[in-house]
Amino acid sequence: MLRKGDREVLLDLHSESEAQTTDGYGSVHNGSYIPPRCLSAADDDDDPIYMHCNTTSDQSVPQLGNYFRDGKTKIDFVLVWEIRSRKKRRGKSEVTGEEGDAAPPEESSRSERRKAQLAQWREKFVQNLESAGLVMEKEETSNEKKTIHFLKLSAPWDVLVYFAEELCLRAPLQAQQNLDLNTSARVMKRLCIPNMMMESVPNRPLDYYTCAFRKSKMNRFLGCDNHDTYFTNTQRHRVVYEILARTVYGKRKRAEVGVDRLVNEGVYTAAFPLHEGSFKLPKYEIRPDELNQRQILHHYWSRWCKWYKYQPLDHIREYFGEKIALYFAWLGFYTAWLLPAAVVGTLVFVSGVMSMGTNTPAKDICTSGASYLMCPLCNTCKAWNMSDICTMAKLGYLFDHPGTVLFSVFMSFWAVTFLEYWKRKMATLAHHWDCMDFHEEEERPRPEFAAMAPTMEPNPVTGVKEPYFPEKTRLARVFTGSMVIIMMLCVVMIFLVTVVMCRGIISLMMFRTGSPVLRTEAGTIANICSSIVSLGLILLMGQVYTALAEQLTKWEMHRTQTQYDNAFIFKVFIFQFVNFYSSPFYVAFFKGRFVGYPTNYGTLFGMRNEDCGPGGCLIELAEQLFIIMVGKQLINNIQEFIIPKVKAWNQKRSLAKVMGDKASHEPQRWEEDYQLVECEGLFEEYLEMVLQFGFITIFVAAFPLAPLFALLNNWVEIRLDAHKFACEYRRPVAERAQNIGVWFNILEALSHLSVIANAFLIAFTSDFLPRLLYQFKFDNDLNGYVNFTLAYAPLNYTEYPMCRYKAYRDNDGNYSLFYWELLAVRLGFIIAFEHVVFFVLRAIDWIVPDVPGSLELKIKRERYLAKQALAENQEALLVSRGRGAAPASPGSSSPGLPCEKPVVGGDIGVIEDTCSHLG
Repeated sequence: MLRKGDREVLLDLHSESEAQTTDGYGSVHNGSYIPPRCLSAADDDDDPIYMHCNTTSDQSVPQLGNYFRDGKTKIDFVLVWEIRSRKKRRGKSEVTGEEGDAAPPEESSRSERRKAQLAQWREKFVQNLESAGLVMEKEETSNEKKTIHFLKLSAPWDVLVYFAEELCLRAPLQAQQNLDLNTSARVMKRLCIPNMMMESVPNRPLDYYTCAFRKSKMNRFLGCDNHDTYFTNTQRHRVVYEILARTVYGKRKRAEVGVDRLVNEGVYTAAFPLHEGSFKLPKYEIRPDELNQRQILHHYWSRWCKWYKYQPLDHIREYFGEKIALYFAWLGFYTAWLLPAAVVGTLVFVSGVMSMGTNTPAKDICTSGASYLMCPLCNTCKAWNMSDICTMAKLGYLFDHPGTVLFSVFMSFWAVTFLEYWKRKMATLAHHWDCMDFHEEEERPRPEFAAMAPTMEPNPVTGVKEPYFPEKTRLARVFTGSMVIIMMLCVVMIFLVTVVMCRGIISLMMFRTGSPVLRTEAGTIANICSSIVSLGLILLMGQVYTALAEQLTKWEMHRTQTQYDNAFIFKVFIFQFVNFYSSPFYVAFFKGRFVGYPTNYGTLFGMRNEDCGPGGCLIELAEQLFIIMVGKQLINNIQEFIIPKVKAWNQKRSLAKVMGDKASHEPQRWEEDYQLVECEGLFEEYLEMVLQFGFITIFVAAFPLAPLFALLNNWVEIRLDAHKFACEYRRPVAERAQNIGVWFNILEALSHLSVIANAFLIAFTSDFLPRLLYQFKFDNDLNGYVNFTLAYAPLNYTEYPMCRYKAYRDNDGNYSLFYWELLAVRLGFIIAFEHVVFFVLRAIDWIVPDVPGSLELKIKRERYLAKQALAENQEALLVSRGRGAAPASPGSSSPGLPCEKPVVGGDIGVIEDTCSHLG
């Protein structure tokens, strides 16, 4: 147990040791760090925290894995900092002194004062870590210009025990059989179908009945006698990171606390836990169960040949923590659900290809010859025959036929059903990974917030004074930041108008060439060129705004990391939503709506408003979606593949210069990990997938192949992300999580928006309802439909008085009766579509519970039996005390159960809540 003084040094930000030794890092013997307190009190056997302080002997012990040089003390965390060689600086100082006494000494310069400040903070921080009980060992790699220091940290048993209880780490009580959480695997097993996706991954983590760790109930937990293996490596580095995040290094009034702020200030260049060894398989033959965790993840998960295998989620969780494991679980679940959507979408597209020849309106256009003389498309253009667009009319049917309507309905149901079943999957994983009842504790202030907050106020929960920023000032900053967001959205709209005008200029240039081919395909060429320009602007604006949103969120002074993340995610998503979807929304719902008619055309900056192309607006929407969605995916995948490798190469090259002649020798684990790229979190990964989800749900009526392209991309994305985390990133600190956070709320909003968008898309952009109404009123085979949709130009349109244009108007330009009937049908369809779909969705939400019935029943049963077991134990304890009998030994428990009394009914599954009550 920690001594009182050691505990206070973590919490009291005023604590500054007056008696500091000159050697703040202690002494180094054979590379092992011995804290000064251990040197001054080497014979103090009363302090159990320092029972490992004197493990270093004069004899060198070969290193075995991630251990200190003694081969026994585990390395739980590594702090790295770089210092330039002092020889060069001293030489410059001497030269300056010789040239004149008026020159200020080098030590008084601003950079030297800054370096001295950083060294002081580093020294104070290490002393407080020492007081907290961490054991340290220092390594150095240097050349004539730079020295890289590696400070290896390890948490002794007593420190682990203390913080395990404080952090409510889950401790194992009884091993149980691993459950098969793959629904498809269970279904295929029942149907006796061979499952090629199943693979036996060695060393699968055991599933335990667990409860919150209690030191007083130590003898009830499995493996408590083995101090070296009782806590997993993930739990160990989580404990050490907690100490690093709490430890002070300066003064309370400045809230100078935590390793994150030290890294931001440049005191340390990196702070990370170590990987479990190299991800490469050894050259000699080895059994699968002898592989380390990282090798297993690389061999069975991150390699491209495993694209069709289930992800080893339990291994991912054990190595990276629940937060990262939940991301890969969601990505895998989403990808699996894309499979039926991709199959249905492909069938819809194929059915459109097969039925192209039966499209009566397209036949009429192709055989019309010179029957339909169309009005000029620009002021300087000539009239043209409708038969010129025969090919585009046929292609337009691929994206605008009855099957696409049914597919949009299917995708609306698919989106919400997917989210409902993900809730169930998420609840199952949370229970399986002991996160069902996990809640964030009272979060500490962010390092940046602590550094910039103007005042200190008592925390209403803890009562401890913490950095405080006035709420009114923060809200004013949020309002100002909102104005900046609105301004940036206006910039996006300006770019959209620019792209529209660019498209019009390209079309005009195509028409003026006089070439029949270019004139016919002018709209398609202009749409493709403008879509490519739009993609470039989208990616550029996305990078600029993400940096701006980060600065705005910092400026708003959010107290906790959760508040900061939510505000940042909201800003970036709102902007990216408008950035990516503004152009498709324009084509889907606004293009061709304000064209006007001959003698009364609508204009924008002197140019005639755009009309839909020969094949309709849906084919143009499909072209834009293909270029923007698929182009973005290709660029992102290339970036994810190349950028980490370039960063790692640059870091490795920098370290190789320092190592010099040592580079030929086998690098140490901490040196290899320092060469890797720092993990930047999951924000970019989630954002990419959420934007993709919007593409395949909001505009799916125009692009049935969108789920197929999303499926192909996600198969690549899973392996790219897996390879980055397993091979190219430094190991991130494991974080617990119960769900995917605010991203689920965004997905729900997109799924509901997709219902409304598809309803308007079918009603106003597609020709489905006009054809349906024409079939009902006039001809079921759509004979004469093309002629019916074309109006004659007004008589006063003298240039081409008998030309035709697509609209439901009379000869004077007024809307016909059919137009108003069609408008009523469209509005009725939207209302009926939305009400029916939302009603079915609410029914699905009601029918499909968020928590599976079997899991809910199991949880209730465990809680009930836990109370019964607690009552029996209490009664037995009272009886034993009344008789004066000695308490039962741990060995008298039921087989495999390290508890003192058997559980009621023999149900071992109730132990979890029993121990939580007993603790």
